[in-house]
Amino acid sequence: MTAAEKRESDGAVARLQDIRQRMARAAADAGRAPGAVTLVCVSKTFGAEAIRPVIAAGERVFGENRVQEAIAKWPALRAETPGLELHLIGPLQSNKAREAVQFFDVIETVDREKIAMALSKEIALLDQARDAGAKPESTFPHPARRAPKLYVQVNTGAEPQKAGILPEQADDFIGFCRDDLNLDISGLMCIPPFDEQAAPHFALLNKIAARNAINILSMGMSSDFEIAIELGATHVRIGSAIFGGR
Repeated sequence: MTAAEKRESDGAVARLQDIRQRMARAAADAGRAPGAVTLVCVSKTFGAEAIRPVIAAGERVFGENRVQEAIAKWPALRAETPGLELHLIGPLQSNKAREAVQFFDVIETVDREKIAMALSKEIALLDQARDAGAKPESTFPHPARRAPKLYVQVNTGAEPQKAGILPEQADDFIGFCRDDLNLDISGLMCIPPFDEQAAPHFALLNKIAARNAINILSMGMSSDFEIAIELGATHVRIGSAIFGGR
C-alpha cells in the first residue's frame, strides 16, 4: 500500500467512525435503541481497494447501483469475508432480473409492474431449483443462497425523472406484488427531492409503511440521515460521507 493509499484508507475509517457516532446520537435523541438502524455503505463506483478498509473496520452491509459493476467486484470480496450483505439501490432493468435475484441479498428498487413480474418469475425459478436440490445456474461464482428481500421504491416527490411508484399508487402496487405475484415485500425506500426538505418525504414513507404492515424503511443519505433516523429509518444509505467524493 502506497502512502497515498494509506492516507485514503485511514480517512475512510475515520469518516466511518464519525458516521457511526452520529447515527448513535440520532438514535438516542429519538429514543431508539442502539443498533436500531443499519448502515448501508454505498460503495458504487469505488473499487475493492477502497472498500476493504471499511470491511476491515467491521461493516458488512453495502449498496451498489449497477448489477454489472457489483458482479465484477464483489465475488472476490465475498470470498475474502463471508457474511457480507449486498443491496441493489439503483434502478433495475428487467433483463438483469435473473442476475440481480441470484447475486443480491436485498433489492431496494422494485418500482413498477414489469420489474415486479420479472422478479417474481426469477424468484420462482430459484425456489424451484433449490426445492429440487439443484444449484441455480449462474454466470458468477457466488450467487446469493436465498431469494433476496424486496423493497418498493416510492417516488415521494413525484419527480418525473426519478424512478419509483407514486405515493397514491403505492398501496395498490404493494398489494399487487403480494397478492398477485406472491412477492414478499419487506421494506420501502425513497430518495427525497434534493431541493426540498427531506422530513415530509420520510414521514410520508413511514405512513405508507404503517398502512401496509411494513417495518423496514430505507431512507436517509449522507446529507439527511439524522432526520431519517428521527422519523423511523431502519436503514440509511451513506456513501460520500464515508468513501469521499466520487
